[in-house]
Amino acid sequence: MINDTVSATAVDPRPDFEVAWREWHRRHEEVRADPHGFLAVTGLHWLTSVPQRFPDVPGEWHTGDDGPVVTLGDGESLVIDGRQTQGRHGFGPIAERAGVTVGIGGGVLEVARRGGHDILRPRRPDHPLRVGYRGTPAYPPDQRWVLSGRFVPFDSPRPTTVGAAVEGLTHVYDAPGQIELAVDGVPLRLTVFNGTTPGSLSVLFTDTTSGVTTYPANRSLAVGAPDERGRVTLDFNRATNLPCAYTDFATCPLPPAENRLPVAVEAGEKTPYERLAGDSVDRS
Repeated sequence: MINDTVSATAVDPRPDFEVAWREWHRRHEEVRADPHGFLAVTGLHWLTSVPQRFPDVPGEWHTGDDGPVVTLGDGESLVIDGRQTQGRHGFGPIAERAGVTVGIGGGVLEVARRGGHDILRPRRPDHPLRVGYRGTPAYPPDQRWVLSGRFVPFDSPRPTTVGAAVEGLTHVYDAPGQIELAVDGVPLRLTVFNGTTPGSLSVLFTDTTSGVTTYPANRSLAVGAPDERGRVTLDFNRATNLPCAYTDFATCPLPPAENRLPVAVEAGEKTPYERLAGDSVDRS
């Protein structure tokens, strides 16, 4: 049951609420449009035990218990740790959701592991998706979407399996607990994962705007570390799209079933222009 102290009453924002939001979104857009960010990804290649070549990556690649291995032919090279590498190179086992980045002609190559599979993702700054990027539309910031909630930890982190933007792929995350809150009088419990900084949390969710004004598969919300009483603030104005909202070469996780909210969260980022009907995206 939702604690009586949790309500949908908006938390008093800073006086410069709108200015702060615009600055936050500007910085977020800068990171998204980084020359070697997700908008620059030109392909998604799955490695197997059988050596194979890919049209936009130098070398012949395979993987196994010892991790990804590349054999570079005559005239081919990679830049690894600042040094030009030729011939055969083994990357060693790569941990789940980890990866290394090496240099290739005209860009970089991500060698990573996602959903139990080793993958390659070349990234080039001149990719049309990045060059033509126009920014992401968003709802105007609204103080009513800055909500209070309460973090309820599990006795121990729960391994939680979720789907992925790539059909047939799954991800497993350790969920440290749930957040209780209410939106327009509707009590909600959101399963949360660990955030990018110690103690912080991350929420993957959809809502009734998904597929209407916002991206259908998922959105993400970063939540600061709970205080000593478990209280947290959820600023849905800062709900963001994941890379799969822009490119088909992403393996983003989908929300747990309980995070598919029966309310309209009219806040945060909307469907990217690149995904709107009639808008063409060159993913060559």
